[in-house]
Amino acid sequence: MYTSVADQTTDQLGGPLSVLVRQKRDHVKLNALIERLRGTTGEDQAGVLLDIYRLVFPHAFAEESVLWPVMRRVLPDGGELTLEVEREHQEVNELVKKLEGLDDSSPERADVLGRLTEVLDDDVRDEEDALFPRLQARVSRRELQVLGVLWELVRRVAPTRAHPVVARRPPGNVVAALPLSVLDRGRDAVDLAILSAPGNLVPVLHRVSSALAKASHAVELLPIMRTGEDPSTRSVAGTPPFPWGTAVLAIAAAGLIGAEALRAVRRNG
Repeated sequence: MYTSVADQTTDQLGGPLSVLVRQKRDHVKLNALIERLRGTTGEDQAGVLLDIYRLVFPHAFAEESVLWPVMRRVLPDGGELTLEVEREHQEVNELVKKLEGLDDSSPERADVLGRLTEVLDDDVRDEEDALFPRLQARVSRRELQVLGVLWELVRRVAPTRAHPVVARRPPGNVVAALPLSVLDRGRDAVDLAILSAPGNLVPVLHRVSSALAKASHAVELLPIMRTGEDPSTRSVAGTPPFPWGTAVLAIAAAGLIGAEALRAVRRNG
């Protein structure tokens, strides 16, 4: 019989460096953010969602890159267990993409948000109650600590936005990490600025954010980013990939718009 990660102390989970402690800490933060999300609208909701994205996507990316390969190696049913969570991660990516395309006034928005929080909660429960206790039973305290350090390193350089097209497994997701992380984190900074920017700057910043989103979409459609995944987590199968040139042009356009935004900031202050 396994004991849920939620019901274990830091020492029982392998100490402060343990990957299980780090996971539990992020799950506590996520639960708090979901509580903050309830009842919010407009800019308040956008700000909380941005915090959720910046927590959830690097967290999941590091799991898929560092933890799931180990679980598939050490657990007899590791492939089945991790695939189920990968499907949950894929649904989260697809729901966020859908949410980003909906206006605040859209009647669909509440349903999509409700499903998003439901899947996130299911993901936490599956990991804490099933996956992690089984991993804990198979690896040593020292190994949990090494995995914790590796997981943290990957999390710090992982993408922070939804990328449903990118593989949920190596090597595709590992290759995607650097370019998508740079684009995503740039977009995060712009979207945070939008929440407090003067009205005359908001349209410019929205154009910067849109250009960065287009650039990341061009990158994620490169064939190498989609290698290694299970067919059941594949999105837009058969869609022709964008070439590198498209991504480069989109990034260049974002740079030009960013320069325009800086000039506008200087003119205003």
